[in-house]
Amino acid sequence: MTIFHHSLVTLRFFGDDLNPAAITTLLGASPTAAHHKGQQLTGNQPDAVRIARTGSWRLSALRREPEDLEAQIFEILDQLTSDLAAWRSLAPFRPNLFCGLFMGSGNDGVSLSPRALLALGQRGIELGLDIYDADEEEPSAPRVALIS
Repeated sequence: MTIFHHSLVTLRFFGDDLNPAAITTLLGASPTAAHHKGQQLTGNQPDAVRIARTGSWRLSALRREPEDLEAQIFEILDQLTSDLAAWRSLAPFRPNLFCGLFMGSGNDGVSLSPRALLALGQRGIELGLDIYDADEEEPSAPRVALIS
């Protein structure tokens, strides 16, 4: 079993009542991207304005090539508070770790240590793995759900 060609990892929070500044203060780090519900968002084309259907706070790790999912998890978590009570207070915002894994061949694999799994579990972070075939094109950025 070989490792994935590369990986992208983003910690995400979503919610209608999400206040990005409050989450930044609580976690102790600035997000890669964030917005309030109802905020106007522009994409790659400046005249294409969307309205955020819910609030969002996202912190991304650097892309790793070859894949190093565990290092990316700790790159994110090591920037943030270790106060588990603070993490529990964020449960309404459905914390999840988006992991994009990009295959280089037909039989790539990944594993996580008990330390990484425990760190995610203690913080109530759901782990999501999106696995892309070697022939698929890489998305320009991890998909962000819940935006119109």
